[in-house]
Amino acid sequence: MNFLDSEKMAGILESRGFLMSKDEKKCDIFIFNTCSVREKAEEKLFSYLGRLKKRKRDRNLLIGVCGCVAQVEGNRILKRAPYVDFILGTRSFHKIGDVVEYLIENYGEKIIDIEMDSSPYPPEVKEIKRNELFREYVLIMEGCNNFCSYCIVPYTRGRERSRRLINIVDEVKRYVNVGAIEINLLGQNVNSYRDPEGYDFPDLLSEVSKIEGLKRIRFTTSHPKDFNEKLLSVILSRKNICKHIHLPPQSGSNRVLKLMNRKYTREEYLEKINMIKKSGIEFGISGDFIVGFPTEREDDFNETMSLLDKVKYSSIFSFKYSPRKGTYAEKNFKDMDEDIKLKRLMTLQNFQKEIQLKLNREKVGKIYEVLVESISKKGETLMGRTEQNYIVNFKGDESLIGKIVSVKITDYSAQTLKGKIIY
Repeated sequence: MNFLDSEKMAGILESRGFLMSKDEKKCDIFIFNTCSVREKAEEKLFSYLGRLKKRKRDRNLLIGVCGCVAQVEGNRILKRAPYVDFILGTRSFHKIGDVVEYLIENYGEKIIDIEMDSSPYPPEVKEIKRNELFREYVLIMEGCNNFCSYCIVPYTRGRERSRRLINIVDEVKRYVNVGAIEINLLGQNVNSYRDPEGYDFPDLLSEVSKIEGLKRIRFTTSHPKDFNEKLLSVILSRKNICKHIHLPPQSGSNRVLKLMNRKYTREEYLEKINMIKKSGIEFGISGDFIVGFPTEREDDFNETMSLLDKVKYSSIFSFKYSPRKGTYAEKNFKDMDEDIKLKRLMTLQNFQKEIQLKLNREKVGKIYEVLVESISKKGETLMGRTEQNYIVNFKGDESLIGKIVSVKITDYSAQTLKGKIIY
C-alpha cells in the first residue's frame, strides 16, 4: 500500500508538471513516504533527513515526510529535523500537489496535516504514475478495526473504510484496457471489505474476475479470523484468481495469540488451512510470524515451530518483536531480551528454509505458467512468478517481460525455482 501511495503522489505531481529524477543532485523536492510497522524504517528516515540538512542550507530544497511515521510522529519529526517543510499523514497525501505548489510560492512556511479524514470513503485518486504497465495495485479498503496489541496500523491508517465496488471495477477495467494483465487488490485486511450497498470481499473478487482480458488477480493481506468458505469458493471457481493465500498467523501459541489480541485460536487457524488443502488444488500458502513477543516462553515458541511443520508454508515473513509506541503491548508488556529474540528468529528461519527446500525439490519436473516480471537481480536470467507466487528464474529475452510463459522447473533453492521455457 505504501508503494501505491508513492505512485499516487508521483502521479499527482507529474500531472502538475513536476518531473521525477533519478539523480538526487538535480532534485529540488524530496518526499519521504514512510512505514512505521517496524522501527527500522524510522531510523532510515532520520538518516536520510540528516544527509539533506547541509544541502538544504546551500539551496532552497523542499523536504516533505508522508505516510505512517508522519501520521504518528509528525510533531516529533519537526522537532528533530526542523528543516523539514511539510508533513502529510496517511489520509492527507492526496493533497501533495496543492501543498508543494503553495510552498514554492511561500518558501519558508511549514505545513503539517495529520488529521484523520472523517470521510467514509478513501479519496479517489486517478493521477497515478504507472511503473509497470502489465501489473497494477488497486486499493479496495484502508484502515483496520482489529487492534492487535502489537500493531500501530489502526493508529496510522485509522478505522476501516472501503471504496465503492463500482469505482474499483471501473479502475481495474481502465488498467486492463491499457495493457494490465495482473491486478493486486490491496487493503490492511481485504477480508473486511464492505461496500455501502452490502457487497463483501468475495462479491468484489467475483465481479473483478469477470473483467475480460484480466489474466491474474491477487490480493493482500488477509486476516485469518475473516477467511471463510465463501471466499475460498470464489477463488476456486475462477481461473484468473491466483491460487496463493497470504494468511498471517503471527504465532502458533494460543496463549500468545490471546495476548496479541488476534481473535482466533491455533485450532481455528489450522481449520482454515485444512479447508484450503482439502480443495485438492495446489496453493501457495504464506504467512507472517513475530518471534519474541513479550512473555513468549520456550513452549510458546515450540508451538510456533510446530505450526510451521504442520502447514508447510511456501514462504514466510518473520520478524523479531519490535515495540511500537502507543500500542497496548508497548504500554503493558515488558520487552524480551534481544539475544533471545534473535536466537529464536534464526531458529525459525533456518527451519523454514528446510521446509522450503523440501517443497521446492518436489516441484522439479513440473510445468508452471509464469508471469515474467523483470531481469533477475544478478542480471543473468529473467524472473517471474507462478500463480502460487513461487519465484522462478530462467533464461529468456527481455522482450518477454510482462508476458505469461510456460516454464518447466529444472532446479531449486530454498528461495527460488529455476527452469527453462517450454515453447
